[in-house]
Amino acid sequence: MKLTLVGAGPGDPELITLKAVRALQEADVVMYDALVAPELLDYCRPDALQVYVGKRKGAYSCMQEDINPLIVHYARQYGHVVRLKGGDPFVFGRGYEEAQFARQHGLEVALVPGISSSYAVPSSAGVPLTSRGVSESFWVVTGTTKDGQLSRDLHLAAQSSATVVVLMGMHQLSKITDLFASVGKSDLPVAIIQNGTTADERVVLGRVSTICERVEAAGVGNPAVIVLGEVAGLPLADWQNRIETLSVSGDQAAS
Repeated sequence: MKLTLVGAGPGDPELITLKAVRALQEADVVMYDALVAPELLDYCRPDALQVYVGKRKGAYSCMQEDINPLIVHYARQYGHVVRLKGGDPFVFGRGYEEAQFARQHGLEVALVPGISSSYAVPSSAGVPLTSRGVSESFWVVTGTTKDGQLSRDLHLAAQSSATVVVLMGMHQLSKITDLFASVGKSDLPVAIIQNGTTADERVVLGRVSTICERVEAAGVGNPAVIVLGEVAGLPLADWQNRIETLSVSGDQAAS
């Protein structure tokens, strides 16, 4: 009985590792998430059981409390379960919880890291997280804690000079921008990247003071990565011509 936690990458099906592909080819059961590229399931054996256990805000199909025992159930019944998770399983993916539960119930556990959306999505949009003389480091912070509040780390991150990457934060965008504005960063460049690394990728650029208005006008929402920092204002950020250049009175696009 075995569980292999596999990172599926940020969305583009070509951004999966060879080790991850090999695990999919060997799996008896593949339990996959909502943000996993459907094409990745083509690597599964024809006789492998495919189980969708995706979770999306407002439309849960399977709660985490259900997923953990399902992993054990399928492993005992079929043998080798691959848990295919978007990005990297250990970056806001609750992978540790699943691995711990599986080990407690006698399963062998293997881990296959994935390319995290926290850095791959900004990169695909031409937004570097660090750049000499502009940003020396970056924070990766969840947009919402398990109790529905802004992470306390965001308050610390907003006061730093680092680039701040926020995952799962679009429904908290106004609170996030209010927080940054409260520490004197109303003019800080912001990039919102929806469906990053995929053919449907959309990017909206603005500043802390205007990004909410631009996002609303563009109709951009989840899944998206929020990047706050001077790097979002570098010229390269519009190199793919996929930036939404929405006209907002009194503000220029961060470019």
